[in-house]
Amino acid sequence: MRDIISEIWQTARRNKLRTTLTGFAVAWGIFMIIVLLGAGNGLINANIKGSSRFLSSSMVVYGGETSKPYQGLKEGRWITPQTRDLEVTASGFKDHIDDVGALFLTNSFNISHGQKYVSKGISGVYPNHPKINKVQMVHGRFINDIDIRDSRKVLVLGNKDAKELLGLTTDDIAPLAQLIGRYVKVDNIAFKVVGVYKENENGSAQVFSSYTAIKRIYGANTDDVGRIEFNFHGLTTEKANNDFEREYRQRLNANHQVHPEDDGAFWLWNRFKQNLQMETGIGIIRTALWIVGLFTLLSGIVGVSNIMLITVKERTHEFGIRKAIGAKPWGILKLIITESVIITTFFGYIGMVLGVMANEYMDATLGHNTIDTGLFKTTLFVDPTVGLDVCFEATMVMVIAGTIAGLVPAFKASRIRPIEALRAD
Repeated sequence: MRDIISEIWQTARRNKLRTTLTGFAVAWGIFMIIVLLGAGNGLINANIKGSSRFLSSSMVVYGGETSKPYQGLKEGRWITPQTRDLEVTASGFKDHIDDVGALFLTNSFNISHGQKYVSKGISGVYPNHPKINKVQMVHGRFINDIDIRDSRKVLVLGNKDAKELLGLTTDDIAPLAQLIGRYVKVDNIAFKVVGVYKENENGSAQVFSSYTAIKRIYGANTDDVGRIEFNFHGLTTEKANNDFEREYRQRLNANHQVHPEDDGAFWLWNRFKQNLQMETGIGIIRTALWIVGLFTLLSGIVGVSNIMLITVKERTHEFGIRKAIGAKPWGILKLIITESVIITTFFGYIGMVLGVMANEYMDATLGHNTIDTGLFKTTLFVDPTVGLDVCFEATMVMVIAGTIAGLVPAFKASRIRPIEALRAD
């Protein structure tokens, strides 16, 4: 075996350009498929991470603008969810809707504790809000039913806002517990801090209070409820969700003298349908990436095949001499196959390493970049890498393909008659 490897090395040194082209074709195919799959996984993971911040079986109802005239009223009217809409949601769809709440957002206020302050709007919410939006508490509690019933002036702060109000410089969340039970001022009104939650690293932190207290203090002169949010059950298909949305929208439209088929008066953010669409999109992206990657890999295989054919043709005279002095067909066959396997494995490994390094570079750069949409921040790439199993599988495919590519011309070379081989140019 040592003699064969030594001979292959000497052949590679004599034919540097041919060996380089073969190696480049192999390495490039492996490199591209790993980078493409890594970039695709980064996009997919970012979408999955963004959608995981919400309960999939939940819906949020926003106001909108009418798009059709109805009962003598023109299109273009601005519609906002009101108290009667909240009541219809809670009582009219009990077969599917579980917990119903609303969110009423105020303008920005100075929230102060001693000499420290933050400027934030306050979101009045119901107790179902942390379930729907997956709020993770680190100290204290969230808004409860008693807060709603008694219109308690309580606050739930994000960990960064709590840190700012306490004047802390450490990132440790344990000291934030000392803020629980203390009073802070929202302009000139005292609110009691009852909880601290972990802010989403890509989201815009909110300050929460009881819906009834915020509505009574800051929205008493309006019947608007802000936005309605609820979670549901039993709607497991896209058709069931579409049917529910159609019926629900018609009930809300009837409350505002809006055409039953007007889809513009209310915007329904159905997170279940969003997840279905995302899963479909992810499947398409994965399929497209694999197709492109496999064609890239195929181009490397074709390159290896062509070069191996050229190699055998160039060495036909040499093989004739070998057979003339007693070389067996198996010896020639083994020589060509071994050369193909060694070159493909070596350069395939190089392509794999470079592909992994490129993915790590993407993770270190694009993986830490966020885009501010105005409403929230999002990351375009999350963990843009592929598993080592995929890397090794792609490399093994190339090695096997290279072996097969070398097998066909090697078999022909091993069967050629010495006299014919010696006559070859």
